[in-house]
Amino acid sequence: MSESNASRNDLVLSVNAGSSSLKISLYQALKYEIPSSNHEEPVKLLLTSSISNISAPPAKFSFKLLSDADTTTTSNNDNNKNVKDQLIDSIKDHASAFAHFVHHLVNATGINQNRIAHICHRVVHGGDYHEPIVISDETYHHIENLSDLAPLHNGAALAVIKSCISDLPNANSIAFFDTAFHRSIPSHIASYAIDQTIAKKRGLKKYGFHGLSYAFILRSVAKFFQRPADSLNLIVLHLGSGASACAIRDGKSLDTSMGLTPLNGLPGATRSGAIDPSLIFHYTNKAGRITHDPNMAINLHVTQAEQILNSKSGWKSLTGTTDFAVISQRALEGSEMYRTAFDLFVDRILNYIGSYHLKLDAQVDALVFSGGIGEKSRELRKAVGQKLKCIGYNNLDDEKNTRVDDVEGSVVEIDVRTNNESEKRILVCRTDEQFEMARQCALEDKFW
Repeated sequence: MSESNASRNDLVLSVNAGSSSLKISLYQALKYEIPSSNHEEPVKLLLTSSISNISAPPAKFSFKLLSDADTTTTSNNDNNKNVKDQLIDSIKDHASAFAHFVHHLVNATGINQNRIAHICHRVVHGGDYHEPIVISDETYHHIENLSDLAPLHNGAALAVIKSCISDLPNANSIAFFDTAFHRSIPSHIASYAIDQTIAKKRGLKKYGFHGLSYAFILRSVAKFFQRPADSLNLIVLHLGSGASACAIRDGKSLDTSMGLTPLNGLPGATRSGAIDPSLIFHYTNKAGRITHDPNMAINLHVTQAEQILNSKSGWKSLTGTTDFAVISQRALEGSEMYRTAFDLFVDRILNYIGSYHLKLDAQVDALVFSGGIGEKSRELRKAVGQKLKCIGYNNLDDEKNTRVDDVEGSVVEIDVRTNNESEKRILVCRTDEQFEMARQCALEDKFW
């Protein structure tokens, strides 16, 4: 594992590994020293790719080349290069998934893989790492040791990092940590009420996650308001199959719902979220035993308690589906089971919105919805929005809320505009963790 110098004209690959998925984006690093109204950002997106169902073959492979991407192929028909949900039997794990992407990249676009200078990896748990690092033997093993704290994610990220080093040996692999954004959380908020000698020795504290998403959202909302990021107080909801909330004060994380691991806080598709700590021992008397589930084999030392609370809980345990759109629709149709799951999620979200207003002294500029559910579920936004007027928010605009997908740009307002500057705003932000990594990489001199 070695570092190499690179030209700013080279390519940056952003890789986001989930427990059974892989999202990849390729960017051109621009000459940002020369101001340009057309290139406000230091990177330009060339193509995107995604691979799903990795742990439940056949995997689905998608690849989309942007129409203005500069490639060396002679064909002008991008449809010959693009694929969607193609079933690939040869993909068995994250390593073979990434190898398939590289093969398709070279054959479909003619891009020389040696032009890829850096590969940015989203690593969920970074422990006490507070900034991105180039992967070396030492840093690789440090991340490996943190896998127990994020068993669904760090293991997958490490598998892809190994593949990248093997398949693209001339590129630097750089780890970008979701925990880094939350390094500003005060110690009294990050600490747990346990023996601090043991806590400090074992790193048992609140770390927080979804940090790359929150960094992108903060910067996007600051641009939308035309204000410095460090002047903003926000409550941000990153709502997806993994969900969290974050209180941002003066542009820095003050508190977040996830804790030592991504399991705490809001429930998710298969995660329980916050529970009474003793519940799991009443749920099963085998909670502390190591699981023998082959799907968890990549993650060492995963107990049955962790498997149950991470993989067999959440709204799937309540309804049988991980698709929140289905839950929302059937809840509206009157199904008691789906209504319970929907209302439970709304209730837990309101818990954090209320408490974060107190922590921010009610000085909040906006509530921001993001993540797959936050960006897509108008039903959820409406249910939450109806509760916000009593704490000083603008009314939710039903038409704007319904037509979010029709509005371009990263940030979309969904409230009723008024001239009352004291009223708080309600926004939707289309987050982009891959872009955030590539942007940070392009702007960091030490990587070039």
